[in-house]
Amino acid sequence: MDELFDAAGSLRSAYSTVDWAATSLGPVSGWSRTLRAAVDVALHTRFPVTLFWGPEFVMVYNEAYVELIGNKHPAALGAPAARVFAEIWDVIGPMLQSVRSTRRATWTPDLRLLMDRHGYPEECFFTFSYSAVRGTDGRVEGVLDIATETTAQVLSQRRLVLLAELTDALGELDEPDQILDRTVAVLRHDPQDLPGVDILLPGTADDTTGRLLPAVPSSVFDTGDVVVEQLAGTTVVRVRLPDASGADGDAVLMARLSQHLPVDEGYLRFVRLVGAAVAQALHRAQTRQAERRVAELERELSEKLQRSLLTPPAQLEGLEVAVRYRPATERARLGGDWYDSFRQPDGSLALVIGDVAGHDRQAAATMAQLRNLLRGVAYGLRESPAALLAGLDTAMNGLEVDVFATAILARVVRCEQQGRPGRHTLVWANAGHLPPVLVAPDGSAGLLQTPPEVLLGMDSTVTRSDHRVTLAPGSTVVFYTDGLIERRGTVLDEGLAELTRVLTGQHRLTAEQLCDHLLDRYPASGEDDLAMVVLRIPPRPPGR
Repeated sequence: MDELFDAAGSLRSAYSTVDWAATSLGPVSGWSRTLRAAVDVALHTRFPVTLFWGPEFVMVYNEAYVELIGNKHPAALGAPAARVFAEIWDVIGPMLQSVRSTRRATWTPDLRLLMDRHGYPEECFFTFSYSAVRGTDGRVEGVLDIATETTAQVLSQRRLVLLAELTDALGELDEPDQILDRTVAVLRHDPQDLPGVDILLPGTADDTTGRLLPAVPSSVFDTGDVVVEQLAGTTVVRVRLPDASGADGDAVLMARLSQHLPVDEGYLRFVRLVGAAVAQALHRAQTRQAERRVAELERELSEKLQRSLLTPPAQLEGLEVAVRYRPATERARLGGDWYDSFRQPDGSLALVIGDVAGHDRQAAATMAQLRNLLRGVAYGLRESPAALLAGLDTAMNGLEVDVFATAILARVVRCEQQGRPGRHTLVWANAGHLPPVLVAPDGSAGLLQTPPEVLLGMDSTVTRSDHRVTLAPGSTVVFYTDGLIERRGTVLDEGLAELTRVLTGQHRLTAEQLCDHLLDRYPASGEDDLAMVVLRIPPRPPGR
């Protein structure tokens, strides 16, 4: 045996078995100095290297190259490349011929080849370079192939991309049926890894067998595992999708695997991840649906609670009083806004608008407390609005109602006894609330601005002030909470100015019509709830 092959390692016996004299290379003793040098270099490197020598491209390779060609070894050693790689010769043959004729090296990254190295056409990827090996006379004697297999990297990247696309496609879907349909659509765009994909629901036909798919008991599947079957010569993997169908049993993701890839742990792990992504999307959708049901129920309950407290307004002859309440629409949440209208023992009419800080159950509960406290204080004490709000401050402090709130308490009194028929006096006190808007009989509108006073609950010893204005027939006063005019990115003063512009010229509208006009003009922002009270002194009929 020629000492040239001493560095062949585990291939040394294979080299000794080849009848080199029967090949186009001839006996080893007659090999050219160039060939012997090239073989020596190839056998002394641990990187996969093969030599395609002579016109027939006879193969001489090192130990590391065996893994790349699988069961083609040892028959490939000393054999013409066209015979060894018959299934891919239409791809690599022209490349080798080009190097031999032009002497120019090639560089090919991640080339996909269907190579028969384990008994079937296997999808493989290689990065390699073919370069000419020239003799002392300058002629090309052979081609050197330095190669590395990149199959694992390419498949991993391809599968990661598909998983990312699937996750993105399912991320915003909330309906299980949509998720299942989108899953099939996305996965069918990857025929290389998953040439056939379907989702079977309990009681639907299985296209692979023509049978109905029964409900799949959980015991058939281990947690996170898959079932692998051979159907008509094709490998099929089934992954359970818990609770996807909403019926008894579970839906099943059925994927036909590629005939060009080994069914190894990496392949099955990829299918598991696909199933996990779909199951996670289904779980997320079910969670969102449950959250929406809870939010809708909470919203419904909150509206019922607040509407049970926000009763129809009391009316007095010769006055119009209209109220509105609109809950926040951004999400189902309780609010602290309230209105009230009730008669007092002396025959006057009390009007209230208020807003408790917060948007939760606590705010709603506190709103109910303040509303009832203020009703009791205002009805039981024959005091001015300022004194009644001060009394409410005292009650809140004594009863430890630890909350802040804005409010306006107003009282409407007839002026007939003063010789002013049809006129009314509005007396009010303002605890940090937005100013009411007065629409005069001529259609002009302006804010009933008063010096600012502290919110309810901030200081039980504060002295509060009364304010009054005479309302002629045809006058309208609008009380409201901040949910009417406050919007993100809008300055409060701009909102107040806009409200006065909206109300200007609306003096002919009834109280009910004016409420509807404002709700149309200010659609729900979704950020806050809204309460509104509109008081109108109807115009006196002609001649009276």
